[in-house]
Amino acid sequence: MCAPIPMWRFLSKAMAFVMLLSVLPQWAQALPAFARQTGQNCVACHAGGQFPELTPYGRMFKMTGYTIGRNVIPLSVMGVVSDSSVNNTSKSPDPRADFQKNNSLIFATGSVFAAGRLTDNIGMFLQWTYDNYGSQSADGKFHGHSNADNMDVRYADRFVSADHDFLYGVSVNNNPSVSDPWNTAAAWMQYVPVPSPTSSRFIDGATPYPGLAAGGNIAGITAYAFWDKLLYIEVGNYRTAKGALSPFSAGIAKDSKTKLQGNNPYGRIALCHEWGPHNAMVGATAMNAKVYDDPLDTSDARSVHRFRDVGIDAQYQYLLDPHSITLQLAYVRETHRYPYFLAGQPVQDVDGNPLPDTNAIDKTRTFRIKSSYIYDAKYGVSLAFFNLTGTTNSAAYDPTPTSGNISGSPAARGLTPEIFWMPVQYLRVGLQYTIYNKYNGAGHNYDGAGRNARDNNSLFFYLWAAY
Repeated sequence: MCAPIPMWRFLSKAMAFVMLLSVLPQWAQALPAFARQTGQNCVACHAGGQFPELTPYGRMFKMTGYTIGRNVIPLSVMGVVSDSSVNNTSKSPDPRADFQKNNSLIFATGSVFAAGRLTDNIGMFLQWTYDNYGSQSADGKFHGHSNADNMDVRYADRFVSADHDFLYGVSVNNNPSVSDPWNTAAAWMQYVPVPSPTSSRFIDGATPYPGLAAGGNIAGITAYAFWDKLLYIEVGNYRTAKGALSPFSAGIAKDSKTKLQGNNPYGRIALCHEWGPHNAMVGATAMNAKVYDDPLDTSDARSVHRFRDVGIDAQYQYLLDPHSITLQLAYVRETHRYPYFLAGQPVQDVDGNPLPDTNAIDKTRTFRIKSSYIYDAKYGVSLAFFNLTGTTNSAAYDPTPTSGNISGSPAARGLTPEIFWMPVQYLRVGLQYTIYNKYNGAGHNYDGAGRNARDNNSLFFYLWAAY
């Protein structure tokens, strides 16, 4: 039977944080760099104050290059304290390794931002992140690690006449879609940072999200235009972060850096409309990426994974004080062509029985929809549904308990309800519960050791603060 999640522990910890907040009002009410720059309340840029989700004004602030407002010291900090609890840890041969820090309150991660206006037309968003559990030594001790995170430097200008509004710009960034102004973009739909300990491996932020295979720590230049607040177009190209742009991957271990072959094009188009307190968007994204199998050896031009991602997304917002409603939908279809030496290889199961040879091409489809409601920029609820499907590949066969996959299918499906509270600006206390009915291709015995998808259901408590 599944061990019950100790809800009382989460409630007692939440009460402790409430008491802490009551004695730290000045710290909690301070505004981050962008708010200090614009002089605006957080709800001006963020829907119901729920950072980082943007309002129409917040999107315009981003597209105009983070330049609205006055020059201020462009520094902010952010931190996340969290606690994860996995539904069932009893089926693991080594729970201490499979569920590190389970039911433990931890300081998970923190970031420093240099963000804001540099000139009338140039602004930046630079994030450097510290992971308190970034690595682990042989004796089991965790060690912190820091590295470059999302980075976006822009030039933008705008021409407004009696009949038309035309905005254009150029972004130099390290993560395809980080420049995108909508939260349905791959870089932004997953918003609460995921702690590194394995007890957090099943929380909502670690579930399938529509994404781009190239990932971050690369370097690209994109050009964008926004015409009459109706049509948004962005096109660009990405390559390995090196030379003058090597800071975009600073702190990433050499064997973990993404090495790209040649040019990797990216494109985005969106149609939007605003009427009264409503706004809506329908869009599409596409990217081709050629990623070297071994970042330490790029001598063989054939040793690349070739990805093609095509996605559609939509967003609707109703923003009228004291109510904030957001609906988001995103879908990405990815085609993955493997290097020659990974395709067509024979595979056997643990009993030595032959399995089908590995695929030369895999296809996955990731769908996610989320709705949220916030009252008075303080009290919020949300519900998300995720579904990942794809081709079965014997290369994914892995009988390792807890993390294994004996079906060869990537399929995962579930729901995440959430409640959250923002007692003051730029401070959110939240509680999520991620529910699975399919994981690694199956609802029951997905790892071959008797673990079921529902065993991975996870309760996640977080306190997310910025200054």
